[in-house]
Amino acid sequence: MAQKKIGEMSFLDHLEELRWLLIRSAIAILILALASYFFIDYIYSDVLFGPKNPEFITYQFFCDISNYFGFQNSGICNAEMPFIIQNTEMGGQVSFMIWTCITVGFIMGFPIILWEIWKFISPALYDKEKKHAVLFIFVSSVLFFVGVLFGYFIITPLSVYFFGSFSASPEIVNEFNLESYTGMIKTSVLACGLIFELPILIYFLTKLGLVTPIILRKYRKYTLIIVLILSAIITPPDIISQIIVAIPIMILYEISIIMSAVVLKNQLKNA
Repeated sequence: MAQKKIGEMSFLDHLEELRWLLIRSAIAILILALASYFFIDYIYSDVLFGPKNPEFITYQFFCDISNYFGFQNSGICNAEMPFIIQNTEMGGQVSFMIWTCITVGFIMGFPIILWEIWKFISPALYDKEKKHAVLFIFVSSVLFFVGVLFGYFIITPLSVYFFGSFSASPEIVNEFNLESYTGMIKTSVLACGLIFELPILIYFLTKLGLVTPIILRKYRKYTLIIVLILSAIITPPDIISQIIVAIPIMILYEISIIMSAVVLKNQLKNA
């Protein structure tokens, strides 16, 4: 059956299309989640619990950077993880395994989800915009995966290092719940992946008239302050680490401003 044009579709038709979008996306995630089960040992030991290892590549990288800039006494060079991870619920490990596989399925299936989203919104686009489907999927996927890697190799280990080594009193022993530890990793990775989609989000918000380059430039300084504060919270107490975390996010923000300006310029040209 030929797909209805956007102007011919009723509200219920849109809901039906959205329902099938969610169903197809869920099926793709579940299939990839089942496939990830065969690599679960590697996911556990090398991925999820990798940042718990003082020899993790990120700690070595930050140590080398700190030494290069003259911060020889940086605490991260002698990173210690004086904490254990424990399960306190009867079905905790089963739930942990299931949600780990689903998270991996979501990350690996993100391009498929983007394709389903594109098919959903494409009837509302111009014909020349529909030709950019492959570019949209490619750029959005690359941004997401770069964000995931940034979250895993930068945000996650720095957070694990900070919270794992922090002690309010020698009388308090850090024994983190399994759900708390993995929840922080999943949140950091997925949040960064979605944050790196900022240029794509700004593109569509600009087309809808909800955002302009003027607004983005106006709030640039506030964004910088927020990013620096967050960087100071999650990184070791040296300026180099804070800058390394803050720079990619601010670059994304600047790219978003350029993206918004280009979209607005094209709209004015075609008006």
